[in-house]
Amino acid sequence: MIQITATIAIDETEIHEEFIRAGGPGGQKVNKVATAVQLRFDVGKCPALSEDVRERLTRLAGRRITEDGILIIDARRFRTQERNRQDAINRLVELIRRAAERPRTRRKVKPTLASKRRRLEAKRRRGEIKRMRRPVRHSD
Repeated sequence: MIQITATIAIDETEIHEEFIRAGGPGGQKVNKVATAVQLRFDVGKCPALSEDVRERLTRLAGRRITEDGILIIDARRFRTQERNRQDAINRLVELIRRAAERPRTRRKVKPTLASKRRRLEAKRRRGEIKRMRRPVRHSD
């Protein structure tokens, strides 16, 4: 079990990992060893996630989620398979933690009378500066 928050824990059997060859640095073994990790997690079938967390996770995942609701995380930052595997799991946990946080509801607030006065005074000063830049008209 991977503990994400106090109420959310994911079973390791729900995470499917596939090891693929990664480009980049590595020397002689770069074309032989599959060090990159492609982690797949089915968001729709996970019983540990509530419906609102699932919805926020889908929105946060963006292009990383398929039409079937499978989240795909590619980890190829490190040269070793184990570090890439841990990196992918950490990224999944962080994504679910962010989805588990409820967004604060926005409360409408009216501007104070003093702030309205300051705004109008600033507009008046700016208008005065612009008026002073105009050419002077001579009345004959």
